[in-house]
Amino acid sequence: MTASGVVALGTGAAAVAAVCLMPLWASQGMIRDVVTLCCYIAVAQMWNLLAGFAGLVSVGQQAFVGVAAYAMFVLAQTFGVNPFVAAGMSVIVPIILAIPTYGLLHRLQGAYFAIGTWVVAEVMRLLATNLSFINGGAGMSLRVMTQYSADERAVGISILAALLLLTTVGGSYLLLRSRYGLALTAMRDNPVAAASQGVDVARLRFLVFVAAAAGSGLAGAVYFMAQLRITPPSAFDINWANLAIFIVMVGGIGSIEGVLIGSLIYFFADRWFGEYGSSYLIVLGLLTLCSALFFREGLWGLLRRAVDAPWFPTRRILVPKEGHRQ
Repeated sequence: MTASGVVALGTGAAAVAAVCLMPLWASQGMIRDVVTLCCYIAVAQMWNLLAGFAGLVSVGQQAFVGVAAYAMFVLAQTFGVNPFVAAGMSVIVPIILAIPTYGLLHRLQGAYFAIGTWVVAEVMRLLATNLSFINGGAGMSLRVMTQYSADERAVGISILAALLLLTTVGGSYLLLRSRYGLALTAMRDNPVAAASQGVDVARLRFLVFVAAAAGSGLAGAVYFMAQLRITPPSAFDINWANLAIFIVMVGGIGSIEGVLIGSLIYFFADRWFGEYGSSYLIVLGLLTLCSALFFREGLWGLLRRAVDAPWFPTRRILVPKEGHRQ
């Protein structure tokens, strides 16, 4: 662990604690904003694992966001499950969906795989629109939340947001620090060479796809719990994929630090310039294009060139015997 990593770990722990304790210091509006930011970070980090390490470019993560959110609404509103418990239980549904989805799409490569994930998401949207069990296109409201006071709701959603960060960001960091992270890094750099050295590329890609589906689903459940209402267009909105792509490409693909930087940029751009309509999205799109053309490692890559002080050190560096391994 580097000195910068120790500082970042302490800062991250403090940030997660602050999120968990938001009811003590934040207004209801700020709590909702912070929960939204946490959901952006989670979805982007899951896409980062997919594209940055497994080489799977998806534009259909909204399928898992939507099915988990709807599962939470059905469990809480229809079957009377505690909504905060239902948010955790709902992760099972995107996992179940991810298994046959990957079975259908794993033979596709590049753009074909991406289009396939978008088709799956559209199928889920159409199903949700036509299922009377979930009120079809009219959507559902989480009326059961009226059983809890404003303070109780704030405490519950804050704890869920903190757990979301620990699961997606913290879990990704632990994964990348493990021997599986070394295999993922090798697979990212050259899957053919990794396979020749004994890495089970097909199995790792499958596991990453399922894990990304679960993380995206949990983010969806937490996000729509905070919104208290869900409709098929919002649950399966392609903007979930768009924001993940922007965040990762601009912040820095293949790095947790880049996801955090990109998420903050997207969040504040959306808050500050959203009132001017969709024109600001053109600027974000141009920024993504410039990133892909001129600085493919993103803003974090540019910063790392100037100061090599990783917040989440995951690289393996060969050092002399008397040294240490980062």
